[in-house]
Amino acid sequence: MKTPTQYQMFHRTELLLGKAVMARIHAAKVLLFGVGGVGSWCAEALIRSGIRHLTFVDPDVICATNVNRQLQATAASVGRPKAEELRRRLLEINPEAEITAIRELYDESTCDHYDLKSFDYVIDAIDTLKNKVLLLRRGLEAGVKLYASMGAGAKLDPTQIRTALIGKTKHCPLARMVRKRLRQAGVTGEFPCVYSEELPAENRGRTFCGSAVCACPDKEEANLCMSKARINGTLVHITAPFGFTLAGLVIQDLAREESGGRVLRPPESP
Repeated sequence: MKTPTQYQMFHRTELLLGKAVMARIHAAKVLLFGVGGVGSWCAEALIRSGIRHLTFVDPDVICATNVNRQLQATAASVGRPKAEELRRRLLEINPEAEITAIRELYDESTCDHYDLKSFDYVIDAIDTLKNKVLLLRRGLEAGVKLYASMGAGAKLDPTQIRTALIGKTKHCPLARMVRKRLRQAGVTGEFPCVYSEELPAENRGRTFCGSAVCACPDKEEANLCMSKARINGTLVHITAPFGFTLAGLVIQDLAREESGGRVLRPPESP
């Protein structure tokens, strides 16, 4: 039975979506990989929208260079695990949510730890190409509902953020590489993703990348950060809408049937 606080917490959402959709939202199980500049905002939007069963996976600790765009990153939280710090914040929003934070790198050595089919939605917000493609490949092979973030770095214009099936994305170098790697692996299939149609920086005569600069207090974490050959400049007014849109794809899918007298737009539409 709902407590008065719970009812008030999601009352405005229920007014829009209706009781049946809210019940589906509360029951849905979501697995999110990556809680950085995109994933952290996605996680918060999911919890504020009524998702109660959320698991997220991220190996990193908070670095001072994360503060400009990551939800849980503050001057006081530098050095703390990203996943645990985000879990603490989300439980302050809804203490009754079931939130599992896993501090682990998703790669070939750990991918079997996750039964993707046991979740209603799998969300990719990984920023490493190899591991992103691994997750997307396994998600497609498992036939799960899969949503993914493409490149949010080196972007300035939030009005050019779009959603589309991966095969219909434009002007996104990361999406192009993902498609190529999936083809090389012999994997077919489509999934909705969030991307930007803003032209890459080099096509506009400007650069938004450089060598790695790291302020991680942990030596091992610093070495991982500094090993990146290229660091893209990134802004919160781009990464947060990416994350919000990913969360929106989940909520729209749960509400695709007629809700409150309105039929919501399918999430894969551009």
